[in-house]
Amino acid sequence: MKVIVFGATGMVGQGVLRECLLADDVEEVLAVTRGPLATTHPKLRTHQHDNFADFTGVDFAGYDACYFCLGVSSVGMSEPDYRRITYDYAMAAVRAMPDDQVFVYVSGAGTDPDGRQMWQRVKGRTEDDVIASQVRGYAFRPGFIRPMHGARSKVWYYHALYVALTPLSAVVVRAFPGIATTTERLGRAMLRVARERPDERVWDSKAINELAVNEAG
Repeated sequence: MKVIVFGATGMVGQGVLRECLLADDVEEVLAVTRGPLATTHPKLRTHQHDNFADFTGVDFAGYDACYFCLGVSSVGMSEPDYRRITYDYAMAAVRAMPDDQVFVYVSGAGTDPDGRQMWQRVKGRTEDDVIASQVRGYAFRPGFIRPMHGARSKVWYYHALYVALTPLSAVVVRAFPGIATTTERLGRAMLRVARERPDERVWDSKAINELAVNEAG
């Protein structure tokens, strides 16, 4: 299996990339980035790209799955700017992918195309359009995510929060699997979706955890 990872420098993307590189049945991982990637591995290839709103001329043929982990916080952003990064970038990637390829879009708990908050609506529309497109689209809606194996957020205040919660985060994941998961479980669940192509298209933390636990077992 060959897979593509967007957002490999972010916390979720770091975790997903690690699980893909560890998987025995993944022969190649293509990380699409804006700059050099610190991670090196015999399975890993990188494609540096400046304009994430346009992938004209980029050949993604031959890849079985794409994991779109790229995203930004909506804090302090206008709706047009947030929509450009959240919706436009995701849909540009979708349009560049082969028909019926598995495409997992990392959304978030509370996403709602009719929601009161701007980020809910933008992510909700993105989910809907990914699933309705030519790819086999899935939306992952994790709530709290525990970073594992060195994964860390690039947003300083998120990173500070995760560090502060480190002593409790493992307990939170065990006690509240319906709202919390880990970067490791996200990666394992994404791999299982690519292998099995389930009918269910939207996955919350509880479902992600169940997929990952079964995958590990």
